[in-house]
Amino acid sequence: MKNIAALQAVVTANPPVGGPTAGELDAIEAEMPLILAEVELLDAQIPLLDRPATVLDERRIRRARNRVLAARCGLLNRTAAQTGGAA
Repeated sequence: MKNIAALQAVVTANPPVGGPTAGELDAIEAEMPLILAEVELLDAQIPLLDRPATVLDERRIRRARNRVLAARCGLLNRTAAQTGGAA
């Protein structure tokens, strides 16, 4: 049996320094509506992995997809407005 205690110091010797920068946090904040809409879509799709969809399930997924599309359009429009381009 090999002893890995000597390798542990090498693996954990350099902990990550800092964290996300202010620019990265701003980008995450700008994308948060899209992230939340995608999570909502996943929440609608996950229960259907092991059972057939009902009419209400299909409606919930359709609405969640529309929210994702609206959030993507909003993000693209904000990005285009900031860069001076058209989306």
